[in-house]
Amino acid sequence: MSLDLEIARFNMVEQQIRPWEVLDPRVLDACTNVHRELFVPDGYRNLAFSDTCIALGHGQFMMSPKVEGRVLQALAIEPGDRILEIGTGSGFLTALLATLGAHVTSIEYFDDLAERAKSSLRRAGISNTKLHVGDGLDGWPTAEPYDVIVATGSCPARRPSIEQQLSINGRLFLVRGIAPVMEAILVTRLAKDTWTTESLFETELAPLIGAETKAEFEF
Repeated sequence: MSLDLEIARFNMVEQQIRPWEVLDPRVLDACTNVHRELFVPDGYRNLAFSDTCIALGHGQFMMSPKVEGRVLQALAIEPGDRILEIGTGSGFLTALLATLGAHVTSIEYFDDLAERAKSSLRRAGISNTKLHVGDGLDGWPTAEPYDVIVATGSCPARRPSIEQQLSINGRLFLVRGIAPVMEAILVTRLAKDTWTTESLFETELAPLIGAETKAEFEF
């Protein structure tokens, strides 16, 4: 590993992620130890550690490093957690989730992105993941319940169909709203029919495929 890469990785953590109030040592260690450059498309390798969203094709983007850090910290992932990721994308967040939890089931709409992510995860030595190609807009009930669910695209409103797949005390990260007004929220399932919602920060993400036309009733 080149010294320049290690310096860039260190600067990403210390100058982007930590200043955004990401202080959980397990999250910072994961962002340091999982090599982001393995997951960035070839034409964008020079931007691997930049404070920017990187294009993946099909109108999809990698989150910026600081947002990835905030997502992970908010979810407070435990080593035994079973995780669902809706929108595999590059596979980098998948790798971070897998580093912190027990197992990740990840759903990707586009075949080519899924294949690229699988290859990147293999290169990174991440094996506790299962990737599926499909429509995750309503979650992935075949392996529920999940302790943690992450949607990597936005929805106009909360999605009860996904929230029902949480275990008791399970946490869901979702960005809701319509550009340019979106907020990241954490939904926690306290009991069979009881959820709490915490507003985390403002951000903007591309919608999940189909989210614009399949928005469910907000409650």
